Amino acid sequence: MSYVLPAPVTPSVPVAGRAERFAVRRIFCVGRNYADHAREMGHDPEREPPFFFSKPADALLTDDAPLPYPPLTADLHYEAELVVALGHGGSDIPVGQAPDHVWGYAAGNDFTRRDLQAEAKRLGRPWDMAKGFDHSAACGAITPAAALAGPPDHGRIASTVDGVLRQQGDLSQMIWSVPEIVAILSRHVRLAAGDLIFTGTPAGVGALSRGALVVVEIDGLAPLHTRVI
Repeated sequence: MSYVLPAPVTPSVPVAGRAERFAVRRIFCVGRNYADHAREMGHDPEREPPFFFSKPADALLTDDAPLPYPPLTADLHYEAELVVALGHGGSDIPVGQAPDHVWGYAAGNDFTRRDLQAEAKRLGRPWDMAKGFDHSAACGAITPAAALAGPPDHGRIASTVDGVLRQQGDLSQMIWSVPEIVAILSRHVRLAAGDLIFTGTPAGVGALSRGALVVVEIDGLAPLHTRVI
């Protein structure tokens, strides 16, 4: 098949300890999946159905590459998150079968133009330009699920900025577990191999300045380092 323009490069994420990379199809994100973060954003953390938003696959920032400070914002925020990489897809996936669809896990950072998000919320508009800007989906090396002793349903998740602890929580504090997230999302859209799911962030999000180094750490996974330039 020929194209009138060159075909886009397939976005991908490194795999821990391997030369092969994980090709990415789509990026989904879960909003307000930790009760303490829901409260700090002014929302009720009751277990209402989760909501989802997307980032373009080419918004990926990988291999600890630096993040150019994005335009049109004065309030760039970090959000440490567990990222789920799917190896199998489907629709209406039962919760009990959802772990079988997961290929691996990684540390991620859902960078957000918070002032644009606040304005979008105020006007009842979509979050796309607040969440889906260039390089906004930072993702560390993916650890295959088969290499882990078990699914990361508990364990420390934290972020530091210039060595100062800013976020610290436990994966067990997620309002919706990974299997539940996969199952519910698969009712909305048909999932496929290569999809990434950012699963929400604990409390402690805040603004970043140019030159800052933000590090996301999750027990058992490769850390993610991002320098804002």
